[in-house]
Amino acid sequence: MNLFHHLSASLSHGLFVVVLFAIVLGIMVLVHEFGHFIVAKMCGVRIETFAIGFGTRLFGYVYNGTDYCIRALPLGGYVKMAGEMGGDSGTGAPDEFTSKTRFQRILIALAGPAANFALSVFLMTCAAHYHHEIDKYLNGPALVDYVPTQSAAAQAGLHTGDTITRFNNVVNPTWEQILDETALNLNSAVPISFTDNGHTVTSSIHLNGGADGGLTSDPLTDSGLIPQQQAEPITINSVASGTPAAAAGIKPDDQIARINDLAPHSLDTLHAYLKDQNGAPETLNLIRNGQPLTIHVTPALVSVDASGKQYQIGVTLKPPPVDVVQLPLGKSIKESLQDNASKSLLLVRILQGLFTRHVSVKQMSGPVGIAQQIDIAFQLGIWPLVEMTSFISINLAIFNLLPIPPLDGGMIFFLLIESIMRRDVNQELKERVYQIAFVCILCMFVFVMFNDITRLHLGH
Repeated sequence: MNLFHHLSASLSHGLFVVVLFAIVLGIMVLVHEFGHFIVAKMCGVRIETFAIGFGTRLFGYVYNGTDYCIRALPLGGYVKMAGEMGGDSGTGAPDEFTSKTRFQRILIALAGPAANFALSVFLMTCAAHYHHEIDKYLNGPALVDYVPTQSAAAQAGLHTGDTITRFNNVVNPTWEQILDETALNLNSAVPISFTDNGHTVTSSIHLNGGADGGLTSDPLTDSGLIPQQQAEPITINSVASGTPAAAAGIKPDDQIARINDLAPHSLDTLHAYLKDQNGAPETLNLIRNGQPLTIHVTPALVSVDASGKQYQIGVTLKPPPVDVVQLPLGKSIKESLQDNASKSLLLVRILQGLFTRHVSVKQMSGPVGIAQQIDIAFQLGIWPLVEMTSFISINLAIFNLLPIPPLDGGMIFFLLIESIMRRDVNQELKERVYQIAFVCILCMFVFVMFNDITRLHLGH
């Protein structure tokens, strides 16, 4: 009977995740295709079909010659414009896609990704305006959680547990003030004072502008200043299957009290310590259901982006305590734009890493992996789900801008070539390229689906 209830609950939850995934993806596709639709209409192009999903038409209605419909497979959608493929499909009518100027066609192709970017900016503006989270540690004393060996902070004499009492010209700074001062003094040395075992020490620290010069670099972490983000032990949020943590038996909601002789209070501390240990086996002192537990784990060297690799055990952590504020509209828009720019450049770096083989293709996620992330975000609350939806929207925009037919970027690529050549590319050649590219995308889809399935942690 217990097994029956467990299976029933699992199936119910699985069905809920599928519905939630379909809703989120449906919104993404609807916005994307509406971008194409509205600009095509503005350019005078006749729209034959506006579809959400692929495959068999389930239901819809026809209005002014356009079939607005929902189809069986909710993994995308499309807008079918009159004469879109050119060749025999076109009649040369002035309201056909290929009858428009190349500039107009490029605008129509760009409109879909632009709509996804706009949606992401809107979502993150709402999140910042109504529910902007600020980590509590940012407004507290500048307590150092860990100082990596060979870092600028170590060279300045800082140690784990020290409190920064002066940073540049700021006395008794908070971490937020240190972040601001760091941003203003990158790649230069600033004076610093701190208490170390009850003694005040005055020194200077060189603030690195990023270990790899990339967007994902954190100048504080790169300089060796890792904040204590919370007083209590860090808590596991999820454990990825096939990782050292899963093999060692670590579970969600476990707390990491110590790793060897260190008490970590952030993921940055954990990663920095694992890097200093250079992949050596570690002893974790956990707290599970209020009881102490000792586990041994050996980290794995994992590709994280184009910048290189990192020792990890395969866990995500629950976020540190936060204060929730409501930013004014102007600041909300600014925060949203900065967040979207940061995430967009991060995705570009990840794509660069895939092509330069610094990032493994095995880390790519398909529909199943995305659905799992949506489920995790939903369990954390409505605002994490909003932020996850925003991130998926950016992913969709950037993916569609890749110069690969039949993606929007592929169409733009051909139109730019034709603009340079001042004539159309041979239609037969174009169709062959589209067919080959479609097969490649289909193979990639099958591959990421295989990745998703092999990463599934059944029963977890």
